[in-house]
Amino acid sequence: QVQLVESGGGLVQAGGSLRLSCAASGRTFSSYVVGWFRQAPGQERDFVSRISTSGRITDYAVSVKGRFTISRDNAKNTAYLQMNNLKPEDTAVYFCAAGGSWSTNSGAYDSWGQGTQVTVSS
Repeated sequence: QVQLVESGGGLVQAGGSLRLSCAASGRTFSSYVVGWFRQAPGQERDFVSRISTSGRITDYAVSVKGRFTISRDNAKNTAYLQMNNLKPEDTAVYFCAAGGSWSTNSGAYDSWGQGTQVTVSS
């Protein structure tokens, strides 16, 4: 396992942007698929995006495609989620996760950060 810490959440107006970071510990970060998930109050934890170990393959939920960009810098043991044109429905706690398979299922990820709150006002 690796230890993950998210940061960068906050309050923004609709149409604004926010950049989330996920800092990982350990020497094996580059061996893990990284996923971003989000959970709104009273709702399930939903898939947002994932990125391959090399960073060359990315995938997005339909609801965020074209607005969000996932990336990673293995030399810095950090993954990112750039969020543009934010909407009120993006309001949620955002989690980064690391896993050993290419999956959109939260259960496939072994390590999780503590979450960071993103609030988008209208």
